[in-house]
Amino acid sequence: MNRIAFAVTAVVLSALPAAAQNAAPDSEGGRYSFNRVEDSYLRLDQQTGQVSLCNRRSVGWACYPVPDERTALEEEITRLQKDNAALKKEMLARGIVLPGMKQSQVNPEAKSDPNLKMPSDAEIDRVMGVMEKMWRRLVEMVQRVQKELAPPI
Repeated sequence: MNRIAFAVTAVVLSALPAAAQNAAPDSEGGRYSFNRVEDSYLRLDQQTGQVSLCNRRSVGWACYPVPDERTALEEEITRLQKDNAALKKEMLARGIVLPGMKQSQVNPEAKSDPNLKMPSDAEIDRVMGVMEKMWRRLVEMVQRVQKELAPPI
């Protein structure tokens, strides 16, 4: 009778390590959920929302966090909101009316820069000449490329 009990105990104890290897790690209590992806698994932490990619390595399994685009996007939105607030503050300090504002809401102490002057007609003509020259060169370049790419007739 002792031999049978010993044999049953030995079989049960030898099966425990195999069952432990087949069980998903850290899944007790439902904290993690796993989804098979090709030859690896995606692990979702139910408490934090962190996603990791788990792969079999020569010495076992290794899980690496997947970059979280949402966090990066939220950080970028926060940075842009700060930049936007700083720009609005600077514009108001210079007396510039923001979209959706009335002139009466602008800082009355802010004056436009007295050194700021409009370009003369000669300066505008010079800029327009440069722009026209650039446009003509662009059109010539496009025509030349079209000729080179056109099939021979």
